[in-house]
Amino acid sequence: MKRERNMISQRELVALLAMMVGTVAFSIDGMLPGLPVIAAELTPQSPKSAQGVLVAFMLGMGLGTFFVGPISDAVGRRPVIFIGLSFFSVMGCVAYLSHSLEVICLARFFQGLGAAAPRIVAQAVIRDLYEGRKMAQLISFVMVIFSLTPAIAPLLGEQIIHLTGWRGIFLAFAVFGILQLIWFGTRLKETHPIEKRRQFKRHQIIPSLREMWSIQQVRTSILAQSFCYGLLFSSIVLIQPIFDQAFGRAESFAKWFAAIAVMGALANFLNARLVIRYGMRTMVLAGLCIQLALSLTALLYFMLIPHAAPSAFWVYLFWQFSVFFQVGFTLGNLNALALQPLSHMAGFGASVTGGVSTVLAASMASLVNLFFDQSPMSLIAGCVLMICAGLVILTLGHERETYGEEPSRSPRESDS
Repeated sequence: MKRERNMISQRELVALLAMMVGTVAFSIDGMLPGLPVIAAELTPQSPKSAQGVLVAFMLGMGLGTFFVGPISDAVGRRPVIFIGLSFFSVMGCVAYLSHSLEVICLARFFQGLGAAAPRIVAQAVIRDLYEGRKMAQLISFVMVIFSLTPAIAPLLGEQIIHLTGWRGIFLAFAVFGILQLIWFGTRLKETHPIEKRRQFKRHQIIPSLREMWSIQQVRTSILAQSFCYGLLFSSIVLIQPIFDQAFGRAESFAKWFAAIAVMGALANFLNARLVIRYGMRTMVLAGLCIQLALSLTALLYFMLIPHAAPSAFWVYLFWQFSVFFQVGFTLGNLNALALQPLSHMAGFGASVTGGVSTVLAASMASLVNLFFDQSPMSLIAGCVLMICAGLVILTLGHERETYGEEPSRSPRESDS
């Protein structure tokens, strides 16, 4: 980080970027407690329609992911963040004032578009300021705080709804966006100077994609990241049904989910300590190999022992803990590996990396969901296949960390 452009400390930067990245998680997980109330008030004849509040947001966020990065490469990080968070906050107010589910879903779609800005541009800011293993370390520190969001958001959303009604959660989203605007606007200056900007032209998209795909480290990191996200998304999609339908523990789900999310934060903290010494690829391979061994063991258990057995819940719970723990060793490091060669188009690279991995992972999770039979076995079997695919891709695609293999200094350290 260059002193003359940014005086913000690394700790404050980590906290700010974690808040920005956590916008998506808070907007989804914080909404969960309100869905039954929204369904009862707005769509009593079709309770499942309330799920559209989540789906609309995800669609908007997914669409926006592909555009905010390239635009930030062209005009700078700050304007995109300002517009995105302003849009996010205004749409929260629109949803708060709305009286029909259709208008709320439309507002949530546009709110998702706005939320894509802090999610993607935060990654580009890290790439602007750091490189190599130092970049991976900072991402891990950000993920430590971000990993706690799923643990806190449902409980926070529940309290907000209890005090203000279900509409209050939308107002809380608006306030959350405004707080980010004030913090970002007053503390972090532009990290992408004019001389490094790339004019956003439609005819440059295909050549830029070709350039990205021509770099072996980039394409293998994106594909491996997609399978790791697929593993995470699949476990999240089915965790509540498994707690409820397989083990009859729906009432204790929120508490266990909070503990599982904390495990992910601990793993990210540990990764931040180890990645400088061992490197990004080594940490990813270690995480996947350990996860494969644990998953095969759990799969064998459920093939031999019925899930109604008293010990089955604890085996599944241990496996679920391990999934969130390996995420701390894989996702941040793979993202750093993908962005490392793309300093000249960090925003575009973050958009493509996030967009492709999210779409592929969601497709994998949907496929695993089709085979769900109220037992953890189908989930674990699907995850074993994803882990194997990720390991094969990394083994064949990465001979070494082509960029950033040696521990690198941040720009701040270089300037010093």
